[in-house]
Amino acid sequence: MNAQMPAASAQAPLAFVDWMRQVQGGMEDVLDRFLPATSVVPARLHEAMRYTAMDGGKRVRPLLVYAAGDIFDTPRALLDRAAAAVEMIHVYSLVHDDMPCMDDDALRRGKPTVHVQYDEATALLVGDALQAQAFDILSAPLEAELGKSDAGVTARQLRMMNLLAQAAGSVGMCGGQAIDLASVGMTLSLAELEQMHRLKTGALLRAAVLLGALGGKTLTADETAALDDYARAIGLAFQVVDDILDATADSATLGKTAGKDAADNKPTYVSILGLAESQALAEKLRGNAHAALAPFGEKARRLRELADLIVQRKT
Repeated sequence: MNAQMPAASAQAPLAFVDWMRQVQGGMEDVLDRFLPATSVVPARLHEAMRYTAMDGGKRVRPLLVYAAGDIFDTPRALLDRAAAAVEMIHVYSLVHDDMPCMDDDALRRGKPTVHVQYDEATALLVGDALQAQAFDILSAPLEAELGKSDAGVTARQLRMMNLLAQAAGSVGMCGGQAIDLASVGMTLSLAELEQMHRLKTGALLRAAVLLGALGGKTLTADETAALDDYARAIGLAFQVVDDILDATADSATLGKTAGKDAADNKPTYVSILGLAESQALAEKLRGNAHAALAPFGEKARRLRELADLIVQRKT
């Protein structure tokens, strides 16, 4: 693909669907650039990394990175690296999540999962390697790409790596997955379910928003609070809608096994609240996300549109 990434602050904004397609298409080029080539040893591992990371997915996290970057005029070189890094962390989590020791799923993004297409050991190594690759590309010196040495950018890169590490670790995504695995067959309160998903899903979505913003400047306390409120709302909404779709859509539409949460006796928003209340909660969270962005005015247009996409999506 030769799709061009949209400018961080376009003079005449594209329609949302066109902007989204440009980002999604451009991410193929970005990932192609930052993933090891299949000609590099070990070729099979690199092939499997590309198999799972490229040509698939909604790219919600990269979309959030670029949308937040619009607000703070983050340099393109840093946006590309942040978007690729957060997507690699997300993809590694899916590879491990699908393995027999966790959710044991055979379908992801409309094609066989990595452990099915290759084998379990390869799937484990793919996840490990993608996680390492994310921090490799986010920490790389940017003097050549920026055309200058910038100590401020280097300091922001360090902050971004710290943020991503926390979002991916035991107090973030991995911690949420641990709670999820321990909760199979249990009855959770609404507060306990929310805590699990704020870690498992919300932490990385929050990181995507803040990565895009932090690349442009050191955020004020008010800016951070507003972005946190937005990220909390969309992070929870994303999981609520996932639970709704798992209960209402088919596998062909979702690109993964539908109805698996119920089959595995996992607590979900639909199992606790019911379908209608879950749908109402998603809409309420969408409103909260819009309200949180008020301080940024029109510059937050893409983040608002992404909140709509997250709640109104069908896959």
